[in-house]
Amino acid sequence: MLHQARHILKSVFGYDEFRPLQEEIIANVLQRKDTLAIMPTGGGKSLCYQIPALLFDGLTVVVSPLISLMTDQVQQLAELGVAAVVLNSSISDREYQQGVGRIARNDAKLLFVAPETLLMNKTRALLTSQRVECFAIDEAHCISEWGHDFRPEYRQLADVRQQFPQAGCLALTATATPRVQNDIAASLNFSAGSRFVASFNRQNLRLDVVPKIDPVRQTLEFLAQFPQQSGIIYCQTRQQVDELARLLHQRGFPVASYHAGLSDEERHANQTRFIRDDIPLMVATIAFGMGINKPNIRFILHYDLPKNIESYYQQIGRAGRDGLPAHCLLLFGSADMWKIKYFINQKDEREQRIALAHLNALISFAETTECRRIPLLKYFGEEPAASECGFCDNCLTERQPLVDVTIPAQKFLSCVKRTNETFGAGHVIDVLRGSQAEKVFKFGHHQLSTYGIGLEYSKAQWFFLSRQFVQQELLTQDAQFGSLKLTPKAWEVMRGHMQVFAKLEMSPQRATAARDASPEEYNRELFELLRQQRKTLADTHNVPPYAIFPDKTLIEMATYFPQSEQSLRTIHGVGEIKYERYGQTFLSLLREHCQAHQLAERPKTVSKLNDDIPKSTKILKHHIVGDAFNAGKSVQELMGDYRVKIAMILQHLHKYLLEGRPLRQNNELLAYCALSPAQQQRVLSAFAEIGTEYLKPVFEALNEEVSYDDLHILRLHFLMQSNAS
Repeated sequence: MLHQARHILKSVFGYDEFRPLQEEIIANVLQRKDTLAIMPTGGGKSLCYQIPALLFDGLTVVVSPLISLMTDQVQQLAELGVAAVVLNSSISDREYQQGVGRIARNDAKLLFVAPETLLMNKTRALLTSQRVECFAIDEAHCISEWGHDFRPEYRQLADVRQQFPQAGCLALTATATPRVQNDIAASLNFSAGSRFVASFNRQNLRLDVVPKIDPVRQTLEFLAQFPQQSGIIYCQTRQQVDELARLLHQRGFPVASYHAGLSDEERHANQTRFIRDDIPLMVATIAFGMGINKPNIRFILHYDLPKNIESYYQQIGRAGRDGLPAHCLLLFGSADMWKIKYFINQKDEREQRIALAHLNALISFAETTECRRIPLLKYFGEEPAASECGFCDNCLTERQPLVDVTIPAQKFLSCVKRTNETFGAGHVIDVLRGSQAEKVFKFGHHQLSTYGIGLEYSKAQWFFLSRQFVQQELLTQDAQFGSLKLTPKAWEVMRGHMQVFAKLEMSPQRATAARDASPEEYNRELFELLRQQRKTLADTHNVPPYAIFPDKTLIEMATYFPQSEQSLRTIHGVGEIKYERYGQTFLSLLREHCQAHQLAERPKTVSKLNDDIPKSTKILKHHIVGDAFNAGKSVQELMGDYRVKIAMILQHLHKYLLEGRPLRQNNELLAYCALSPAQQQRVLSAFAEIGTEYLKPVFEALNEEVSYDDLHILRLHFLMQSNAS
């Protein structure tokens, strides 16, 4: 059946290859095995149940809390010639009865329902008369009390499953920590072997965090980088949404707003205008975006701080779903942090602990001095593959010098110990700063030797330092109660055997578009003509433009200039149904433009690694860097030319070598290595013995004494020497 699944992937959906883990998940679902799939937003979760649904004889039931997602998917599936029905509270009685009739007549392959609709007796009775092959539970993190969006009705889905024991079950989510994953699996009685966790690393998203100094000016400067491109600005309150949208409208931006204070009609109208490219900019609260599958969102701006990492990750995940680069900027201000804490304090004690743990993880991400992807991926239980990603502000800009804070660290760690390692950072800081708070006196902590010895820093600075102490593994924080505990490294610091370096405040940086983010150069005049044609067709068919073709399809057309049926069918997103409906329209436009401008067809790049399937249309920057290095450019010169750090240059040169392209031999790289010649030789011997494919086995073989930065340098040096010999 997998062969049939690959055929459907191309013939129906127009895609040449599966994304990571899609094929494995689909194979599991086709065997009716219970499956938990953790995949990033934009990672292709929907195909994991849509393709099996087309192969099953019976019905696939998709459970989702997102009404807009259901409607959007049913529209897109209709454009692909796939019969699907939606049953939820947003449709009229007439539409509801029509949908029920189609299910009863076996006229649909997929049924989309809200959880409360599925739990209704009449829905269960309808399904009992059908052959239900699979239940697909989207947004499965709603099952878990530890998730950021717990919904009690999701807990009852396990009872529905028992009513249909012959049906398989697929649970999907983009935001689940290991704890939430275990809770989902336990709630649905899944076996451990049915879990698939894709990488949470969305490599095409540029991640920036800057101090919130003058948010209006910062917003205007950021928007100036994206003229007429789609983006979302997230604000914390309805009032802020209205004020910012009004200001942007006065400045000439085509903008709409979205929040719960608007009428249903206004929200629906504004969302439709945004989805259909009638306006490019939406200012919204977090209520906006759930279930929207608009693939060409080029930026996300967080005007205010989200409540937790899950919300942040989910919201930035709405950008760049077409695989092309997108920019995500967070304006980080302490006032937002205290505002969120105020609302957290209104919750009961247990909910407070969970919410504070989530907020503290987000603050640590915002304040980190390392690659942004490291704390982000670690939060979701994924070990980062590299120490630098080359596509976040910390990797792309010179880092602020660290200050020796050994003595303040000793004070803080000593106070943690003297308060018996049972309190969080807030209480420890109150003791250090000599607070008159009742809690300090209640426990007698005003009598400790550390009481009042930390007046050199403000409360905000101590909080900033404390989070860095956790990041540097001097402290661990209890996930449930927030109490701080000392680690063995902390004792080394307190005994004077180890120094501590940290930042005292976030460094102000202006977010600028990364030079390495642009897609391959394409004919922009032709792209604009194709975009206008797509918009005309979309309006005629009353669907969003991306339901006709996504931007990625138009970019490939404007890159390869296909002028025959055969060549157009090789373009990403052009399946049989789409070609039948729109192929001749786009071919006519392409032929006319190409003849007028004497543009010949270009052969699409072919990969021999995957059945001659064409690959992405991004610039092959590693070819440019590798060729420049072979032409005599030094690593230092390349870092200056592209304004990136050495880790990015090493990554490009390593990819260049892996493609079988030789690099000129020299010892220049060794100058960037912090190890002695003897230590370097020991590492090179380890690579010779263990291999160079993965760094972790070498790291462990060297007793974890050599940094990953040095391993990257010496691996490349080793490969260059090996290829030369």
